[in-house]
Amino acid sequence: MRFGIIGAGPIGSSISRKLFMNGHDVKIADARGIERLEEKKLTGTPVTVIEVIKNIDVLIISIPFHALPSIRNVIDEVGEEVVVVDTSNYYPQMSGKIEEVENGMIESIWVSNQLNRSIIKAFNNLLAYTLEHEGTPEGNSGRIAIAIAGNDLQQKQKIMNIANELGFDTVDSGSLNDSWRQQPGTPAYCTELTKEELTDALKKANKEKAPLLRDKAIEILSAPEGRYSHEDIVNLNRELYNS
Repeated sequence: MRFGIIGAGPIGSSISRKLFMNGHDVKIADARGIERLEEKKLTGTPVTVIEVIKNIDVLIISIPFHALPSIRNVIDEVGEEVVVVDTSNYYPQMSGKIEEVENGMIESIWVSNQLNRSIIKAFNNLLAYTLEHEGTPEGNSGRIAIAIAGNDLQQKQKIMNIANELGFDTVDSGSLNDSWRQQPGTPAYCTELTKEELTDALKKANKEKAPLLRDKAIEILSAPEGRYSHEDIVNLNRELYNS
């Protein structure tokens, strides 16, 4: 398959690498300019944002949540047949508060509105380290699962197949209206669960508590004295988001 990726941070780079290693054609761009890619070790072909959307089957967007409106003009040029995947998460501490989201709009609905495009929400409930270092062949016990939400069942199934190929089980987490169940602060978010565990975690999500728990996690992880390993972060999320 042919993939375009906008965003060369830890998430975008990890997905690009795994796709390339599985024999896919991968182009990667930085929304701020191709010169931003010059000193990065990337797997895939570095291109401009104009080139990254041409002749592709899937476009994966992995840029900060608040920056998504800035690429609206690019997304307007993406073919209708292309599956658009958003990996972002809303953290007001980093992006500033967005009124609609603060007032209860589901993050993925906000993204879809900003891009004027139906999207698939995926790869947002795993840490970058998990995407890079984890992943096992299908059928292995204890395989980590990814939650995938979207309104188009065919597009969603295509992304579920891709995630499976990259080494992760998948759980259909419903429509975009249901995607809040995999947002920061929920039991499904960055807790490295199996398919069965993730299915249960999505059911346990509490929409009102999630932002409070998200902010509490950021407070703990941002403390000056804090030094947390990947395992520490996963364990903190498991304990806090299930409280």
